[in-house]
Amino acid sequence: MLKIHGRNNSSNVQKVVWALDEMKVQYERIDAGGEFGIVNEEPYLKMNPNARVPTMEEDDFILWESNAIVRYLAAKHGDKEFYPDDPKIRASSDRWMDWQQTTVAPVITPIFWGLVRTPENERKMSVIEANRLKMIDVMKILDNNLSDKPFVAGTNFTVGDIPLGIMVYRWLTLIKNRPAMNHLENWYNSLTARPSFKKNVLEIPLT
Repeated sequence: MLKIHGRNNSSNVQKVVWALDEMKVQYERIDAGGEFGIVNEEPYLKMNPNARVPTMEEDDFILWESNAIVRYLAAKHGDKEFYPDDPKIRASSDRWMDWQQTTVAPVITPIFWGLVRTPENERKMSVIEANRLKMIDVMKILDNNLSDKPFVAGTNFTVGDIPLGIMVYRWLTLIKNRPAMNHLENWYNSLTARPSFKKNVLEIPLT
């Protein structure tokens, strides 16, 4: 059976299992990383020398890097809407997946670590505030993209919506002092109605 190594509260693991559940693919998730350790042990490092999660194990094929795993699985199991066969739509979906890693993650991560994983008396509020302001600018880009379409790459829910959905969940949950962004909020509300999003993101505590 397909195995996904990684704890369920990792945003990168959540990408993979959310995608798998959308496609109704059977898999086994094995706790690793964070409180579970394992990632620095030799057997795991043989699979993933980065000592990070997730790692996908499919018979003798090992794959790491969350977006690469999602794309591989979608290419194998997804339909032409979830993993678009039109090269332009697929490229747009890919772009928003990568934008999550290059642009959104570096800004939301200090907020998440500061408010969730740092004791209150040790928080650097100036860092959190600086990134709150940066995140507003970043989210305006996404909001503008969604002004003429229901999903990030067009009319259909694709792999591109998954990484951003997880980041926006963290943003909306952790930061209340933010301007209204109607297009982004309408898109996010449509994600919250998806059972796979509820199961793998909304029902998992932020820790």
